[in-house]
Amino acid sequence: MHFHVPFLLALLINVAPSDANLLARSTETVLRAHKHAVKRSAGLARDLRLAFNGILVEQNKLGSSRVYCVSSPSDNGSTLTNGTSPNPSSPATFAPNPTSTGSKGSSSSTTSGAAPTGSSSASSPWKLSQNFQGNSFFNGWDFFTGADPTNGQVTYVDQGTAQSAGLVNINNAGNVIMRVETTPQVATTRKSVRITTSKTYTGGLVIMDSVHMPTGCGTWPAFWSNGPNWPAGGEIDIVEGVNDYTNNQATIHTNPGCTVPTTNSSVLAITGTLVGGTNCAAAQTGNQGCGVRAVQSNSFGSTFNNNGGGVYAMQWDNNGISVFFFPRNSIPSDVSSGKPQPNNWGQPMAHWPASGCDPFKFFYTHSAIFDTTLCGDWASSAWTGSGIPGQEQSCAQRTGVATCEEFIRNNGAAMNDAYWEVKSVKIYQTS
Repeated sequence: MHFHVPFLLALLINVAPSDANLLARSTETVLRAHKHAVKRSAGLARDLRLAFNGILVEQNKLGSSRVYCVSSPSDNGSTLTNGTSPNPSSPATFAPNPTSTGSKGSSSSTTSGAAPTGSSSASSPWKLSQNFQGNSFFNGWDFFTGADPTNGQVTYVDQGTAQSAGLVNINNAGNVIMRVETTPQVATTRKSVRITTSKTYTGGLVIMDSVHMPTGCGTWPAFWSNGPNWPAGGEIDIVEGVNDYTNNQATIHTNPGCTVPTTNSSVLAITGTLVGGTNCAAAQTGNQGCGVRAVQSNSFGSTFNNNGGGVYAMQWDNNGISVFFFPRNSIPSDVSSGKPQPNNWGQPMAHWPASGCDPFKFFYTHSAIFDTTLCGDWASSAWTGSGIPGQEQSCAQRTGVATCEEFIRNNGAAMNDAYWEVKSVKIYQTS
């Protein structure tokens, strides 16, 4: 991606000093960092707006597309299982997948199906395209090993390193574990894991069943998807938050021209609350995009984990893009049976209607992504903040440590809950 000098100068004028320093870094670093960092700065901007009574600090980062490794994974069709594991580190057979540092490419699976109808016993128009679960979960994912683009205190490692260090495994419940290093003290960064699906998709229904997600002061986990040439290909943040947050935030970031028609949740027919503006264009909103915060206090973090987790579903069709959340005890039977019927699910947590944002103009060729970073642009800036659901008391007050970086370097035991436990990720399409 190339940028004209006036454009870069304009951005430098409008960002905080820390962002100007970031933009002053080498072109290579900036290019590698852009899209992941932009994603994170959007959440930071929204939370600072809420936590500090309208004082908005936005972070603009430039660069080209994320690193992708695109190949054809071996899709498997094993069925969805239930149950949780009290011991996430219990080992079981691990199916290795070749490691990769990433290369650009395209291998897409595209559809633009309309919303389905029918009951859980009826045939669903959504057909399973990719299935990740059990011992073969990591087949079809690539491990990112570049520097953390969000300035987090992590070192992303390849699959072999992650496995030998005990950061990834399949536990006795058949669930995949992806954790952060818990060594008592580290000099700078902790090892962590970031993975990206090898195959891409345009349109579809992505269903992620998780038992546990990373939580605690200093953590910053996300499950999301991204297209090429950011923001041209769009970005859909399905699960994201920091520190002790308990309410999930879903966000989209696009090229200019994508808007939400109203801030009224009733008019949008959603259960969540719009926390950003109605203009979703990254370039015009300081990378803020259009965010929606869940009202369910068990949709993220420790309360999500204490409830046995749940299911997130992202529906992308001709009607727009929607995100649904189902707590563990409220998962629709059609989801469990592998015959999803989104029309029967009621109101989504978030919805960005096609009337204001063409879902196939502003979004295409996406890869799904899991990552967990520590501190970084968002979690560090929120360290002394309070007033966000779940973080009524700041992490600085709760831990007695002045900075996020100091805390994570010296408190490995505090990272014991910084892990994903995922039952499955299933990607459905209509053709």
